[in-house]
Amino acid sequence: MSAATAHQQKPITDPVRVMVVDDSVVARGLMARWIDEDPALAVVGTLRTGKLAVEQIEKLEPDVVVLDIEMPEMDGLTALPLLLKARPGVQVVMASTLTRRNAEISLKALSLGAADYVPKPESNSGVSTSPEFKRDLVAKVIALGARGQTTARSPQISRPDAPVKVVSKAAPSLVTKATVSAGDMRRWSSSVPRILAIGSSTGGPQALTKFFETVGPSATRVPIVVTQHMPATFTAILAENLGKAAGLPSAEGRDGDVLKPGHIYVAPGGKHMIVKSAAEGAKIALTDGPPVNFCKPAVDPLFDSLAEVFGPAVLAAVLTGMGNDGGKGAVRISDAGGSVVAQDEATSVVWGMPQAVVQNKACCAVLPLDLLAGKVAKLLKGERP
Repeated sequence: MSAATAHQQKPITDPVRVMVVDDSVVARGLMARWIDEDPALAVVGTLRTGKLAVEQIEKLEPDVVVLDIEMPEMDGLTALPLLLKARPGVQVVMASTLTRRNAEISLKALSLGAADYVPKPESNSGVSTSPEFKRDLVAKVIALGARGQTTARSPQISRPDAPVKVVSKAAPSLVTKATVSAGDMRRWSSSVPRILAIGSSTGGPQALTKFFETVGPSATRVPIVVTQHMPATFTAILAENLGKAAGLPSAEGRDGDVLKPGHIYVAPGGKHMIVKSAAEGAKIALTDGPPVNFCKPAVDPLFDSLAEVFGPAVLAAVLTGMGNDGGKGAVRISDAGGSVVAQDEATSVVWGMPQAVVQNKACCAVLPLDLLAGKVAKLLKGERP
């Protein structure tokens, strides 16, 4: 396989076009094969450097780019803004090994316009023998594919916050336009919030940063718990970044931590974080059970525990993310009298998790991210819904 190989397009309707960029011939070949095996996807090119990717992107016209971080000639972080400039709206998934440095670079890439990241095993043998890596890679490419088909192929709506107006045949269940009526909404809780909980996944780091920039000054009276689908090294850095955005103390949750008002607790990667009642107050408990909704940490266990401990005093937000994690937990919170708000489709990178909440009729409102953050800030200050 050459450094830049154009693949024949599959004889199917409107496949998601994918370009794979990685300097390892083994990793590049494996990722291309896995992606090509899915009937909703078509690999249109494989390249070994960021420089080649920048040179070829206009010719290959991908909807999604899988981009390695460490490459010769031009690394992924340098290539990213050039790729986005050459093909506005293309969805970029960063592929990085689980080092502190690469985690920091991946989160930096998200702030510069990458849509998501996928943790990559450090060795070629690890890549070839990791079913989790294969599953995560393909799932994220599919989840982002419909948005890429819309934004990369339609320059007039290529803004990052543009509504998804075209439903892809490749992944209809992930971006189906919802019809939300007033009759589907729950009533807001009459209780003043005593805890704020947020669940998110794909697109979450960017959304969380914007959310906390607005909410932080109003969140000094309650503890804040966050579950973002991320591996361990990433969640520690995310916690640091959210603390800076909010202007509040922030760290990964530790087993036995007593929840303090005005503190942010981020579920550590590889553990489920829940909350339990204790004599000295509500405490964090970390559990090492199996993945829930293919995720660890998962949102549902956290939401379930909050419904039990705080009942109607829970205020929860479900932000952008693929899959349906948080959908059942939102029902538990709503049934206990708490309030749940979901991010709308237009401002979500992937409208999977918020959509699950909407379909379960478990939320009080569905709002664009800026209005959602503003609403939460007002509720935390004691204003009535």
